[in-house]
Amino acid sequence: MRWAETSSGLGLLFLVTTAACAASCAAEAFCGFYVGKSDASLFNEASQVALVRDGDRTVLTMSNDYKGELTDFALVVPVPTTLTREQIHVSERKYLERLDAYSAPRLVEYYDPDPCSVARYKMAAPSEAIAGAMRGVDDVNRDRAHGVTVEARYTIGEYDIVILSAKESAGLETWLRESGYRIPAKASVALAPYIRQDMKFFVAKVNLQSHKEAGFNYLRPIQIAYESKKFMLPIRLGMANASGPQDLVVYALTRRGRVESTNYRTVKAPTGMDVPLAIKDDFGGFYKAVFQHAHDSEGGRALLTEYAWNMAWCDPCAADPLSPAELQQLGVFWLESGPVPMGMSRPRAPWMGGAPVFLTRLHVRYDGEHFPEDLVFQETGDQENFQARYVLRHPFEGNMSCAASEHYRQQLEDRRRTEAQTLAHLTGWPSEVIRKKAGTAASPRPWYQRLWSK
Repeated sequence: MRWAETSSGLGLLFLVTTAACAASCAAEAFCGFYVGKSDASLFNEASQVALVRDGDRTVLTMSNDYKGELTDFALVVPVPTTLTREQIHVSERKYLERLDAYSAPRLVEYYDPDPCSVARYKMAAPSEAIAGAMRGVDDVNRDRAHGVTVEARYTIGEYDIVILSAKESAGLETWLRESGYRIPAKASVALAPYIRQDMKFFVAKVNLQSHKEAGFNYLRPIQIAYESKKFMLPIRLGMANASGPQDLVVYALTRRGRVESTNYRTVKAPTGMDVPLAIKDDFGGFYKAVFQHAHDSEGGRALLTEYAWNMAWCDPCAADPLSPAELQQLGVFWLESGPVPMGMSRPRAPWMGGAPVFLTRLHVRYDGEHFPEDLVFQETGDQENFQARYVLRHPFEGNMSCAASEHYRQQLEDRRRTEAQTLAHLTGWPSEVIRKKAGTAASPRPWYQRLWSK
C-alpha cells in the first residue's frame, strides 16, 4: 500500500498522519549454482508480512518501511479482538529479510560438458547465498459521542499503541480527525466493513523519545498474536489512501502445507525455463517483467505463488533455511510444543528429513477494482515443493575436434532461438529487446538456411 507520498509500506494497513506534520541434468539433483535472486525490494511500494497460522492462532509480523518524518507516522490495522500488551511485540527487520532471501525467485546456471568427452562433468555445489507519546484522549464524553471506545493503551518499544472499538465509521473518522490525524477523504467508507464485523482497530504511532533512546534509524516490524476463525489479511483499508496498485508479499508459515487464497485465484509463477545468458546481468529487471506479464495474463486478479517448500531444506537454496530460533522469532509457536525424546534436545539447527514448518511465498499486486475483498486464505495439505527458478546454460568454450562438435554447435543455435522464444513468452517484451537480450542478431543462421526461408 502507498502510505504517503514519501513511503512504501504495508498494503494491508491504513496510514494516517498527525496534524503536526511509505535444467541437461533435470533428472538429477541440482547441479548448478545460485547466481542471483529477485527479492521484494525490487517492487516499489511493496509490503511484506509474515503470517504464521495454526488452528485459530495467528501471529502477524508487519514490516514498517516508512520513509517520512517519524512525527508523521501512524497506522491503523483492523484486528479481530482487543489485544493485551502481551499479544504485541516489536521484532527485528532481519527476520523478514531472511524469509525474503530464502524464498526469493532465483537464477541458477549450468555449464555444458565437452561434447567430445564421454566423461560426465562433476556436479557443482550451490554457492552461498547472496544472500512524544500517542496523543491522549482526555475527553471521554467526546469519545462516547462519536461512538468510539479506547479499549487499551500501551507503549511497547518505540511505539505508542491504542486499541479502539467503534459503533459507526463516520464517528471513528471524526474521532481520528479530532485526535490530530490527517486521514483520506471518505475514510469512513473503508472503515465501515470492519466495524460491521465488530473488529477493533490497532493504532500505532512512534514514541519519539523511546525511538531516540533505542538508537534505531528505521522502524522495526510490529508483531501481533491473536486467535480468530478467520484466516485473512485486511487489504481494503489500505486502499483508502493508495494512489495506484500496490505489491504485497506474504510469507505464510504453517504446519501442514501450502497456503492459497479462497476468494481469489492462486496460480504458480512460471518456472524452470532456460533463458538467455544476458539475463544474468539484469535478473531483477527480468523478473519484474515476468511478474507483470503473469499478473496481466490473469486479468490482474490472482495471487502468484513464488515459493512453497518445507523449511528443512531447499534445492537450490537462495539462502540457508531459517533455524528454529529464527522461526520462533517470527511467531512459529508450535516448535516448542510436544515431548522431547529421552536423551535428545530440541534442535538448534535446520532439521534433517523434514520440519513441522511449511513456507508459502505469495505475491499479489492489487487495487480496489480487481481486489474488492480482503484476502482470505486456507492451509492445504499440499506439500509439493515449488520455486520460481530460471536457468542459464553456458556453452562449452574449449577446443572441440570430434564428429559430435558440429552437431553440438547446431544444438546451440537451436537453443538460442528457443531461449529467445521463452523470453518473449515470459516477459512480453518487444522483439527488439528480445533480440538484444538473446543475442540472436549476433548469431544469424547460416546463409544457405536463410536463402529460401520465408
